[in-house]
Amino acid sequence: MSDWFRRTVVETGRLPLFCFFSGFIVGFAFIRFSVRMIRAQVKWWPGNVTPGGMHIHHVVFGVIFMLIGGVIGLAIPDDLVGWRSLAAGLFGIGSALVLDEFALILHLDDVYWSEAGRTSIDAVFVAIALTGLLVLGLRPVGIDDLIQARALGPGAVGWAIAGVGAMLHLGLCAITLLKGKIWTGLLGLFVPVLLYVGAIRLARPHSPWARWRYLAETPKAESKLARAQWRERQLRGPAIRAKIRLQELVAGRPDATPEPDPEQDHAPR
Repeated sequence: MSDWFRRTVVETGRLPLFCFFSGFIVGFAFIRFSVRMIRAQVKWWPGNVTPGGMHIHHVVFGVIFMLIGGVIGLAIPDDLVGWRSLAAGLFGIGSALVLDEFALILHLDDVYWSEAGRTSIDAVFVAIALTGLLVLGLRPVGIDDLIQARALGPGAVGWAIAGVGAMLHLGLCAITLLKGKIWTGLLGLFVPVLLYVGAIRLARPHSPWARWRYLAETPKAESKLARAQWRERQLRGPAIRAKIRLQELVAGRPDATPEPDPEQDHAPR
């Protein structure tokens, strides 16, 4: 294991990235443990930070950690890998605290324990997956072509070919994302075959692509929408339910949405 770590991480110069990845996971695990202890009202846990009665969300501390870690990482010389790795770890902890409240930033509302708060967990899972692939040495599509073009010299042909290839894959990624396949599009940046599959297959029924292409009153559009809705129910439904169970296992179950009172709905105003 130590030999693999030395060859894969240390000798390839990815130690700071590994420390960022580790700091991110540790920071996320700690803050989720903390908020669950606070939610359960465990007496021995310190609780929220509320100076003067004002609740300071942990995204604030995350921004501070990211600022400190980022500035230190930029200021330290490249040859001081240990200190740069320490700064990267601090930056990773701060990033975890920020993304754990991504839904709060997105909605500008405290939706942490609501259904909308699951967006934060999705953001964290995406960050962990993509950073993990980078730690393992995978590169986004087009990077290797650009490196090869640079090695060939200043000629424009190599750069043009590399640029066209990168733009092609970015276009396929955009189509896949517009079809509502977020994981396929993002992971496809590292595994290009996923981009081709995602761009060719049907869009999810509530995606922008489906709204643009499947709502026309034509037999072909209606057939595609019907097939997309069937796939969403029969194929994606179990996967989505499994993802939600994993999210609740890791991050806790959101608060139940209160049922609307029919009497109040019809009460005079």
